[in-house]
Amino acid sequence: MNAVQRSIFFSALERYASLLLFLVSIGILSRLLTPKEFGIYAVVLAITSVFSTSSQEFGGANYLIQKASLSEVNVRTAFTITFGLSVAIGLLLYLLGGVVGSTLGAQGPATGIAVAVLNFIVTPFSTTIIALYRRDMQFGVVAASNLACNFTMVCVSIALAKMGYSYLAPIWGMIAGSVVQTVYLMGNRRDLRIFRPSLQGYPEVVRFGLYSSGVVLINVFYSSAPQLFLARMLDFTTVGLYSRACTLTQVFDKLVIQVISPVIMPAIFAQTKAGADLKRLYLHATSLLTVLYWPFLIFMAVMAKPIILVWLGPSWLEVVPLVRLLCIAQLSLFAACLTYPVLVAAGSVRDTLLSSLISLPPSLLVIFIASFFGVEAVAGSAMLTLPFQAAVAISFVSRHLDLRFTDFVHALRKSGMVALCCCATVAICAALVEHGLIGPVAGIFVACGAVAAMWLAALFAVQHPLLPELKAPVSRLVSTAWRSTGRVPVPVAQGDRDVC
Repeated sequence: MNAVQRSIFFSALERYASLLLFLVSIGILSRLLTPKEFGIYAVVLAITSVFSTSSQEFGGANYLIQKASLSEVNVRTAFTITFGLSVAIGLLLYLLGGVVGSTLGAQGPATGIAVAVLNFIVTPFSTTIIALYRRDMQFGVVAASNLACNFTMVCVSIALAKMGYSYLAPIWGMIAGSVVQTVYLMGNRRDLRIFRPSLQGYPEVVRFGLYSSGVVLINVFYSSAPQLFLARMLDFTTVGLYSRACTLTQVFDKLVIQVISPVIMPAIFAQTKAGADLKRLYLHATSLLTVLYWPFLIFMAVMAKPIILVWLGPSWLEVVPLVRLLCIAQLSLFAACLTYPVLVAAGSVRDTLLSSLISLPPSLLVIFIASFFGVEAVAGSAMLTLPFQAAVAISFVSRHLDLRFTDFVHALRKSGMVALCCCATVAICAALVEHGLIGPVAGIFVACGAVAAMWLAALFAVQHPLLPELKAPVSRLVSTAWRSTGRVPVPVAQGDRDVC
């Protein structure tokens, strides 16, 4: 395997193991915690995520990865700025926790914030080390540390939920996971001189951080805004329902996007340095993403009711229409994970911020207005806001890569055909479940099998560009299997096709 494939392999190994933990933990915690308790946790997470993620971008992963020549002094300066800003913001949030609680009319968020800010002290250490491993395309240690973090987080969250810690259970679980990850990474890195304070060359870090953190701050705030609006206008139960709907629609992110996201930026920089055409890379990547992304979202939208009934239980069936609306809206975000790394690779980190400033404030206004009309209106507003955001982002990318509408049509038409075939297949399976011909559990398994078979058949029928990407690892697996049996496959000559 080359460096990119090896990196994706380790990332996938960790993500799918973590996904299994995620599926189990959500199923268990949904039965131990009420929607209201989930709502309080979602609000705390929304508030702290906005500030923690943006503060880490001052000298965070993206700065360390994109810098052409990186010295130990650069790393020390980046860490010093990140750590100082993170601790300052954590302290400010701790002091303002009471104000947040009184604004939302409940003490729960204030208590949750007071606990959650402990993470602001820990995460700068782990994010710095992870960035260095990602820069060097060494994803084995990163994968192991993430898995250790997620396993600890799940175990602690479930244990504390059973002990009656309510909404604080997943918050303490999150902190425990971060501590375990940091200790593991430090034990592997051993050379901890990178954590010695330094401010040498800080203007460069700050300049990059202003744009990068601005992008992250706006995007994370946008993601968190619906929960905050609903908490203010309605109640925490509604927040819990909406948050759980978002979790279900983000399963694809955990399956695919989070597997490849750590690899995308280093891989793009490596290939462009080697002379690859950025336009061709972008179109090829969108073609590969959409043939996975669109069928998955369609499957989730159509099979939402049986999936929620089996996974979360009957008390969560109110999220079914929310999941369907969000899945349909997210079909437009097929290239979202490519926008930032492609614009940075094109030398225009400034445009990443400008794109967010153009698309997200109007979207926030739409969501705010929708929150007066209930949680379904907020979910439905995504049908307007997400396509608008996608259009703005694609327009910026198109300007730098000289892309035309016909380029996208050519790159995505085969993925669209595959998605339509999968849509027809899953609709038949959902009808069987809805009319009681098969149960929800059997219906999910039948739908998975039928859609997978149709997806594969459609790939061959349209000769999708994903096929060559699949053939290479399959060939390696077959070759490895033959070698493990002590036999060597005999190549078939052109005129000897009947030879076994």
